[in-house]
Amino acid sequence: MQVLQDTPGAKINASDVLELPGLGGTAASTMEILAAADLLIDDRTTAVHRYFTEHAAGLPPQMRDQLCTWFEVMLGGSKNAPRRLPRHPQTAHLHILGMAPIWHMWANRGVQSLAEISREDVAAALPPSGANRCFAEQGLRGLFDILKARKQVFTNPARGLPATHSGSTIPLPLDTELIRAALNSDDPASALAVAPVAFHGLTGTQLQELALTDMRDGRLTIDDRTIPLAGPVRTRLAAYLDHRGRTWPTTINPHLFINRRTGPRTNRVGRGFPWVKLGVKPQALREDRILQEIHATGGDVRRICDLFGLTVAGAMRYTTGLDAPDLTGQPAVDPRSEDRTSPS
Repeated sequence: MQVLQDTPGAKINASDVLELPGLGGTAASTMEILAAADLLIDDRTTAVHRYFTEHAAGLPPQMRDQLCTWFEVMLGGSKNAPRRLPRHPQTAHLHILGMAPIWHMWANRGVQSLAEISREDVAAALPPSGANRCFAEQGLRGLFDILKARKQVFTNPARGLPATHSGSTIPLPLDTELIRAALNSDDPASALAVAPVAFHGLTGTQLQELALTDMRDGRLTIDDRTIPLAGPVRTRLAAYLDHRGRTWPTTINPHLFINRRTGPRTNRVGRGFPWVKLGVKPQALREDRILQEIHATGGDVRRICDLFGLTVAGAMRYTTGLDAPDLTGQPAVDPRSEDRTSPS
């Protein structure tokens, strides 16, 4: 990569590194080394940038410039008053999803600048209901707030409009045979990944970030909680550690879960590991575990909050299924109940 540089010793663009596989090199490892040496310029276009560019295309120049100002503040935050923290790219994606049809509707009507938009225009443009209305409302409030703070519009026409709350779904239990098959997977990593979620309700992100030292002496330490590991989890942990030691005996990766890609590195596994091949999502498995606890305790919200780190509002979502017609009566046999010694 240094030889290919016009100026030897200068920093290297990530887009140039991506050409390495065609020259017989590896892009991922090279970028990690360059980043560690502070020699990498990450000029790759992110998915949310491509999404914004696609939906802002064809808009009047002044409107597009205003939207670019909003987009930069959304992702980068602002240190000038009023200060704003950077938002997650997924938040920006959802706001664009809700607002993009409205931008183009205004542009087709002849609007050149968002400063021309009135409160009546906003109310008339919002979808009648649904999640897109919620995303559009949130996006337009933030958009006009940012533009008003930078004196690109006179008022915020979305301010004070009644907020629409997105409808929440009722969590449903999983098929017990699916859980049993996942828990008894022939792959030690898959079996262990399923067990902490099925027994202790961990999230997929928490699993990705688990360190080797987080599970020891029969206990799991996560955030500010210490959880006694269920017997089946300890069994699968021992089997996985044996497999890990045999497969990657010299790895220095501090994470509990590693795979062929992360074994020679120190980063965590991707979000899809190992769930793609199992055919079950960690969120659905976690919801099933919480539902089991809700039914076992008769809807004890405080217990649910303590066990799974939920807020009261988050825990209340699971109590809605207590009286559902298809969830009452004798529950199905839980494959985890055969050898579960403790609910937490």
